Amino acid sequence: MFIFKSHFRETLQREITANNMATASGNQFEWQLFIGQKWVSIFNDFVIEAHYCQPGANGITINLNMGPAYIDFDEMTVDGPLVNFSVRRNTLLSYNQKEVMGWYYKDNHRWCEYGSQGSDGRSSLIRSDYLEQKYNSNPRGSVQFTVGSMTYMVDFTAMTQTNLSTRMLRKVRRRPKFNEVVTDNSSNQNSSPSLASPSANPTNSSSQHIWEFMGDEGIWTEYQKPGCSLDSAEIERLYQLNPQCQVSFTARRFSYTLYFGGMYQVNNKYGTKRAVRRIASGIQQTNSTLSQAHWQFMDMDGQWKDYMKGGSQGHCSVSSQDIEVRYQQDSTGTMGFRAGRFSYELDFSGMTQTNLSTNTRRPVRRLQS
Repeated sequence: MFIFKSHFRETLQREITANNMATASGNQFEWQLFIGQKWVSIFNDFVIEAHYCQPGANGITINLNMGPAYIDFDEMTVDGPLVNFSVRRNTLLSYNQKEVMGWYYKDNHRWCEYGSQGSDGRSSLIRSDYLEQKYNSNPRGSVQFTVGSMTYMVDFTAMTQTNLSTRMLRKVRRRPKFNEVVTDNSSNQNSSPSLASPSANPTNSSSQHIWEFMGDEGIWTEYQKPGCSLDSAEIERLYQLNPQCQVSFTARRFSYTLYFGGMYQVNNKYGTKRAVRRIASGIQQTNSTLSQAHWQFMDMDGQWKDYMKGGSQGHCSVSSQDIEVRYQQDSTGTMGFRAGRFSYELDFSGMTQTNLSTNTRRPVRRLQS
């Protein structure tokens, strides 16, 4: 029987205590359900964790006090006796620790880890650690690799692997390896040059900084309640305690992870990555020219068209703002995305997009408002 931990309160101190106790308790994870107005932790969540770490597990049914509930591991959703259930998995690691992640593809009727031998006796040259590195650099991107004479593409957004010659599509999963954590003893929590140094007086400094994420249309938006479970003051307090940790929060129906080390947030369901910034509260907020950049491609009719996520024309997987975020991270790199049933690569250096199936290349431009 899974029951809720009594007297649970989702407060800032609770999050901090959980991180500090991770090593002592031996748990690097915590599973929670969102019920009503708060996140509630679950006893015996090691059973959920053990199932989740199996690449072939689609989900698990847990027996709660009010009835059974099914957790879908791929979608991170809950079907249960009450409406508006949400689920999240928190990682309780120190700043110099990280989980060992496994990447798997479905080979006929079994899940195979990248780098291991498949049903055809061949193995890919890329392994889980390589895919994890690429994923962390761009959770909405893609990576290509070759096995024999075949070239494949792993799409992190769709979590699929495509044979670019035969168009065969396979499912991909990213799962942690049970209780496997690596520690980087050389890491220094104050070594990141991209972060401002915490004040020597955290109590007074928490109200002197504002935390913002790059929202839709490239507009910087402050973290505020009640729309978000954390506001600027609470995020600043966590940052002062450990400027390299990860913070979990919710906004509307979705759960997110904020990474202080990289200054970005990730939607835990869709993998959407957005830039985050920390600024002095006395500075007047203005949208920079770069954040208002607009991206377009030249369509087959010779007209410039906007990148519109989920639009009626081809259901594009990225928006102009998504492209700008990636461009700011690496203005000479590439970015993968999907539109309809095709996969594309956007080349920032050449300012072109290429259809990876037909090799059709179209010009791309970046306009500034």
